[in-house]
Amino acid sequence: MAMHKTCDGVKRRDFLRAGAAGFAGLNLADFSALQAQGAVQHESKGKAAIFINLPGGPSHMDTFDLKPDAPSEYRGTFDPIKTNVSGIMISEHLPKLAQCADKYSILRGVHHTLGAHRLGSEYVNTGNRPLASLEYPGYSAVYTRETYEPSDIPASVSIPRSNQRAGFLGVRYAPLNTGSVPQSGQPFTVRGVSLGRGLTVAKANKRNQLLKDLDTTFAGIDSNNQLLEGLDEFSKQAHAMITSPRSREAFDISKESKEFASPFGTTNFGMSCLLATRLVESGVKFCTISFGGWDTHRDNFTALKTRQLPQLDEGLSALFNGLEQKGLLESTVVYVTGEFGRTPKINTRTAEGGRDHYPRCMFMVMGGGGVKGGHVIGESDDKATGPLHEGYSPDDVAASFYHALGIDHEKEYHTATGRPITIVRDGTVISDLFA
Repeated sequence: MAMHKTCDGVKRRDFLRAGAAGFAGLNLADFSALQAQGAVQHESKGKAAIFINLPGGPSHMDTFDLKPDAPSEYRGTFDPIKTNVSGIMISEHLPKLAQCADKYSILRGVHHTLGAHRLGSEYVNTGNRPLASLEYPGYSAVYTRETYEPSDIPASVSIPRSNQRAGFLGVRYAPLNTGSVPQSGQPFTVRGVSLGRGLTVAKANKRNQLLKDLDTTFAGIDSNNQLLEGLDEFSKQAHAMITSPRSREAFDISKESKEFASPFGTTNFGMSCLLATRLVESGVKFCTISFGGWDTHRDNFTALKTRQLPQLDEGLSALFNGLEQKGLLESTVVYVTGEFGRTPKINTRTAEGGRDHYPRCMFMVMGGGGVKGGHVIGESDDKATGPLHEGYSPDDVAASFYHALGIDHEKEYHTATGRPITIVRDGTVISDLFA
């Protein structure tokens, strides 16, 4: 999958967070999520999760929150269409999602104040407003810590990589990054998991030893740093995953029938959704999919109509329908978001116009795992410039996401220095999302 650089750029500022093992030919995120233990706080339907990140910030007014009665300089060129749920309308360029609107709820009028890509992304990937003094863990790290039991199947997988970080919880709770996406009808080789590209068991064993050496080196740097905790487990998990037939089988989308795979199409996003469906079925607890290209300062409508929305429509609708077909929708929470919305008023930089960063109003989508389908939660004003009433914050949606997965968002963790940190600092569960 192509990695899209946003207008303000996103650079990793910290060597460890970027993956200190990169020089060893491996990513610190690989072969992780080990030995996590924890108590689920309440009985929940959600037993697995698929988090879909839309880096760049998709326009709410051209997707799930159209305003056909707004002045032309706001409403744009897209028309709303009816869905299979009475009273709910979405963009005409999302016809397949319109036909499965009963499987998800739309959150409108979500708002915050962070208009930079990096900060907004950190916010929606953790549910906590970023702090300079602390890196909060992403959803996948928290869920892994709370629920995972050691296995030859990874607990958390990012396709191809994501902004989900382990933060102060340490690298043992980081996801496995696939680094690429599968191709339609072809076996998918994940570096370090499948024996591909000439990787033999002997070479894998050499990598094992290299990881042990790396562990010793880092232990000498700072034996108390939670960011490094878990390195001593990498060699065991790496070898187990490399040689595990069950893990290789889980990543092989070519095993899916043509009838099941066909609705996903052949785009990178569609193939990522197909892989995530298969991984959840195989026992992976948390999948993250990244689908960029939403930074539409210029030519917003052409980019959305010809590239972004057809892919989102095909892949996400197939994901919801595929999970239901496999009997997994009731137990899998799907959460879709960008880092912010885009300006309701169209800019005039080009003849067509575009939309700029706009955190004061955005959409999010959530479904499965006990979340009510076929509902709109929240409302924006007549020009989609902000919530009509109080609205919801990313913290509230994060608290609700954890609630759907059976995790108490008010639970406290402690950093290496003993500092108490609440999983979600300021959020409140949105009760209307649940039956």
